[in-house]
Amino acid sequence: MPSRYPGALTQDWEPVVLHKNRTKVQDRDKKAVNQALRTGAAVQTVKKAVAGSNKKAAPAVNAKKLDEAAEPAPLDRVSTEVKQLIQKARLEKKMSQAVLAKQINERPQVVQEYENGKAVPNQAVLAKMERVLGVKLRGKIGK
Repeated sequence: MPSRYPGALTQDWEPVVLHKNRTKVQDRDKKAVNQALRTGAAVQTVKKAVAGSNKKAAPAVNAKKLDEAAEPAPLDRVSTEVKQLIQKARLEKKMSQAVLAKQINERPQVVQEYENGKAVPNQAVLAKMERVLGVKLRGKIGK
């Protein structure tokens, strides 16, 4: 049986260590900065950009509105019009809530909450229901 590689195989077991080039920063140590501050010499401070940090984006709700509000605002629920459209379309297609839930890849409780009007409307779930039921639901969300 012929060998696949005719040359000699060798292993290089020496570790390879890669180092970053260090940038030279003048007078960065604490002693030199404190000495410069004590003598009154000019000390330059540069604020780093927040890029790459793990800070959250600004909140979507205005904090001032939340502070002024005496009670928390209630979340919008599915309107009676939408819940009736879901029920009517589901019954016309002779589906149960469980079958509809399976077709839209959601739990049966989600469909039940939408039909009872207790669910907070989710555009993705409504879009799935529209596709399966063949009824427009998304433009009719209200309190």
